Amino acid sequence: MPADLATKAAADGAPSPKPPAQSPARILIVDDHEDNIEVLKVRLESWGYETASAYNGHDALTYVVATPPDLILLDVMMPEISGIEVARQIKGNGALPFIPIIMQTALDSTEDKVEGLEAGADDYITKPIDFAELKARLRSMLRIKRLQDALEERERELLEVNERLRYMSQTDALTGLDNRRHLNERIDEMFAHAKRLDEPFSLVMADLDKFKSVNDTYGHQAGDEVLKQLAAILREEAREIDRVGRYGGEEFMLLLPGAQIDDAYTFAERVRNRIEGHTFTFPGGTLTRTASFGVASWPHDKIREADDLVRSSDDALYVAKETGRNRVVRFDGDEFNAHQAANDGNAEPRPDFGEPEPGGAPAAG
Repeated sequence: MPADLATKAAADGAPSPKPPAQSPARILIVDDHEDNIEVLKVRLESWGYETASAYNGHDALTYVVATPPDLILLDVMMPEISGIEVARQIKGNGALPFIPIIMQTALDSTEDKVEGLEAGADDYITKPIDFAELKARLRSMLRIKRLQDALEERERELLEVNERLRYMSQTDALTGLDNRRHLNERIDEMFAHAKRLDEPFSLVMADLDKFKSVNDTYGHQAGDEVLKQLAAILREEAREIDRVGRYGGEEFMLLLPGAQIDDAYTFAERVRNRIEGHTFTFPGGTLTRTASFGVASWPHDKIREADDLVRSSDDALYVAKETGRNRVVRFDGDEFNAHQAANDGNAEPRPDFGEPEPGGAPAAG
């Protein structure tokens, strides 16, 4: 509440707002003597704490894993599993949150205390228990517990933020596929892996034909819907080990580890047929489109680096566009070689993929 409002409320006799009440801390008492537990339960509950109890080390460990308490008041001398071992197992369990442990011991030697602290105990109190001292130690340990919990919550929030940032930096916002930067990173990693293991690795470039006319005729929202549906088709057709991404505009890239050139060509043909037979829908209409594909693969004499693989598949895609669209061209195929031979010595830049459509506007891609 702002200061002026708080002052006015006080002047009017209205009660000031109170912070939300914290739930009482839950303390697990572990002791093999029932009388000791009852005495501690009565005292702790009179101080406002909730209590639970266990009469042996095994039950204590089971309880802590199932329902982690806020603090454990742990007797050292117990049959079968000692308090020292209970503390060691709890502190060694990485799945548990931070739980302060106060050891109760009748052994007042430095050696015994050191053993308990090295096992993971955070504090100790000697028997017979001085309840004023116990109350102070409980408050101290629970304050540390609250600070530790707050720190862990901040760390969790930071990890979540970092994960969201990582996802955003690697993902195309429209389609949810890998973006170009992440694709480039993955190409280098996967190509190096393929060379190290001497396994084939193929790359497919896909480009939606005449996509500019979709935006020009139906608007960019329709174009976005078309791209999202195309991305869904590519994702569905790809294997789990493949990587699918939007390389830019209406151009997509698929990385196929372990796939030879014939396998990649067959895959691209299957995707091409599916796109050709698909009806794209968007608010206010439907349309059909085709796609062109370029396929390249390693090992091959022309392919020495990951960049060579990208360039070769892009060259094959260019040939697919220039020779009619709605086709798959492989970088080592007869169609590609014939086209390259016919264009040897031609230093002019590649022509636009588009052709004039009714109204005189060129259709891109």
